[in-house]
Amino acid sequence: MSSSQTSNSTNQSWGGRFSEPTDAFVARFTASVDFDRRLALHDIQGSRAHATMLARVGVLTEDERDAILGGLDEVAAEIEDGRFEWSVALEDVHMNIEARLTEKIGITGKKLHTGRSRNDQVATDIRLFLRDEIDTVAAELARLREGLIELADREADTIMPGFTHLQTAQPVTFGHHLLAWQEMLARDHERLLDCRKRVNVLPLGAAALAGTTYPIDRHVTAELLGFERPAENSLDAVSDRDFAIEFTSFASLLLMHLSRMSEELVLWTSAQFDFIDLPDRFCTGSSIMPQKKNPDVPELVRGKSGRVYGHLMSLLTLMKSQPLAYNKDNQEDKEPLFDTVATVQDCLKAFADMVPAIEAKADNMFEAARKGFSTATDLADYLVRRGVAFRDAHEIVGQSVAHGLREGKDLSEMSLEELQGFSSAIDEDVFEVLTLEGSVAARQHIGGTAPDQVRAAAQRAREALTALRSRD
Repeated sequence: MSSSQTSNSTNQSWGGRFSEPTDAFVARFTASVDFDRRLALHDIQGSRAHATMLARVGVLTEDERDAILGGLDEVAAEIEDGRFEWSVALEDVHMNIEARLTEKIGITGKKLHTGRSRNDQVATDIRLFLRDEIDTVAAELARLREGLIELADREADTIMPGFTHLQTAQPVTFGHHLLAWQEMLARDHERLLDCRKRVNVLPLGAAALAGTTYPIDRHVTAELLGFERPAENSLDAVSDRDFAIEFTSFASLLLMHLSRMSEELVLWTSAQFDFIDLPDRFCTGSSIMPQKKNPDVPELVRGKSGRVYGHLMSLLTLMKSQPLAYNKDNQEDKEPLFDTVATVQDCLKAFADMVPAIEAKADNMFEAARKGFSTATDLADYLVRRGVAFRDAHEIVGQSVAHGLREGKDLSEMSLEELQGFSSAIDEDVFEVLTLEGSVAARQHIGGTAPDQVRAAAQRAREALTALRSRD
């Protein structure tokens, strides 16, 4: 074979078994260093703990441990400064770092891999990476929730139409609507922290698949790396990617919620609704239509939901037919996970920055709520309290709405005589329930849209968020 067809030498981590070098294309095709180098500092973090543990159990001397730790510090500095030279011929992040370490400290560098395999090493690196990223996501999610809660509190009295089927249904307050978004995100926050528990398990020490004959202490390694415990089964430890799928599942639910929020923001900024205004810094213009102000941030977040859904399906499909234990397929777990993490963080940052700056157009919301007979249910409830059976009340209100449509009048704009023409149970006090203010104020119970209830709900949400943060 020509030099263009083969790599220059067999890989130093496994080449002893092979009689000829790997084909150059195959070397590039199977290498992961172009993307898994993102794990470099986590790989070094795991190696420090592994070397420390090996010295503690007597597999390495203290001098060997110190040489390895010092060398790893130098390698980390090169990586952070951008001076590290990555080699596809060395396949992955692990062998690139080990090779450079050996160049620096000699044969002692080769002892670092004692009692471990790249299988448990990469599983540990991914968990270290994802644990850190989850903490970042949790902080941004908390910031978004905090902004929503404060905006909801400020808008507790702002009346807007509530919708079902995107048709005017009943009046609610803008604050109440925002707290519905907050409830979605609260569930996401709980799911994220619950996922973190299953991420925080140490695979290192499982070696290739069966454990190791060296007298390692995996509890020591777990403690050094801040893991809750070592994984119980070596086969499962190296092949498990449930935690990555679970995070991507969380991300899919979160992006679904952000997408629903985005859809409403896009509608509300349109000229047809004109309920809110987004600051210019979160919007863009048109190259041809100078009047346009496009809500690009929520539109793009809405679009990115499909990207994350795709990563979830990719990971599920990746794992669905794999026999135990580790398989090369699992090289394909990183790019979907990395992109999911980046997408989630960017979307949360955009929303956490944007939401507190939303300006409600209260007059427009109020006028919209006056249309569409949004207090019809209040009239039915009024009749029931007057002794009318609900089904009869429903019929009476339906007739009054039909009359209003013919005459171009809302229920609150009809005279008492007009209303009494549909039921003698109606009296002068009916107008108290036909006003928008009276309608929202009447929902005076936990979970209701009455302004006092919205403010109380906002306070409970603050307290719950504070308690959740304290668990992090």
